[in-house]
Amino acid sequence: MPKIGNIELPDFPLLLAPMEDVSDPPFRAVCKDNGADLMFSEFISSEGLIRDAMKSRQKLDFSEEERPFGIQIFGGDEDAMQSSARICETVNPDLVDINFGCPVKKVVSKGAGAGVLKDIDLMVRLTQAVVKGTSLPVTVKTRLGWDDNTKNIEEVAERMQDCGIKALSIHGRTRCQLYKGEADWSLIAKVKNNPRIHIPIFGNGDIDSAQKALEYKNRYGVDGIMIGRAAIGYPWIFREIKHYLQTQTILPSPTLEERVAVCRKHLYKSVEWKGPVVGIYEMRRHYTNYLKGLPGIKEFRLKLVTLSSAEAINEVLQDILEHYAGYQFERTPIEMINYHEKCPL
Repeated sequence: MPKIGNIELPDFPLLLAPMEDVSDPPFRAVCKDNGADLMFSEFISSEGLIRDAMKSRQKLDFSEEERPFGIQIFGGDEDAMQSSARICETVNPDLVDINFGCPVKKVVSKGAGAGVLKDIDLMVRLTQAVVKGTSLPVTVKTRLGWDDNTKNIEEVAERMQDCGIKALSIHGRTRCQLYKGEADWSLIAKVKNNPRIHIPIFGNGDIDSAQKALEYKNRYGVDGIMIGRAAIGYPWIFREIKHYLQTQTILPSPTLEERVAVCRKHLYKSVEWKGPVVGIYEMRRHYTNYLKGLPGIKEFRLKLVTLSSAEAINEVLQDILEHYAGYQFERTPIEMINYHEKCPL
């Protein structure tokens, strides 16, 4: 069983990727219910934490039920990263994760996220600063390299391990690929098979089915898998993968009742955590995914994204249950959401 420091994880753990504007406590709650083994905060600006910015501070929130839980930080300044690691430690997460993979322009242009991939020596200094700034285990999330000509992940993995990190998650694309094309797991496998590497190596990118999870587990030999976009609106992917790994049988698709129940829990948690106005507004992005596949759902969905009270939304969800009573969902490939300028890393 892989361990991150003293954190014991199950055999072949499934990690929920930290996704900006997605991986908040309400979303994490429904993923945890369905089998996510390790989860992270949305990525948090080290500069924002030091300035005590409200949005950055709010992202530190998590509940005991979410453990083991990691807080992910990003930045390009050593002192700021070290100070933010100390701030993270005050809320007592299980680990601190460093984001060296976010490809979005506004992060990269500040010399943070995947922007650091152009300067491995800086990556080392930033990592050393975080390791020195906390007694918690430190992990790293990164990509294969900046572009096709600089896929330096094997060197990066060794140097990150030498800095003292306790696990490495690798997204199988370069920064320049963003989320286009196929993730290349062959280099992730090379890192895992490097005799110098003794920390857990987690693979990330394009896992959208239980069958693919087993195939990649066997083919690439990673210690676990990180799942991001495929979990949005479909937290059941974690339980489906676990069931398939154990039995090689495919679970039935979640029923309409299950989908509505999880949607309701997500809504209530969102209102509870963000307040009625922001909670209801930010929940609107999720309805399409939860209800995907229902014929003629557009009329109901239009109501869901225009109503402004949880009670009224709940009534529409009840109407959906009654209108589609007995509907059997066909198993279709999970739609991998294209974030463009979002950063689901």
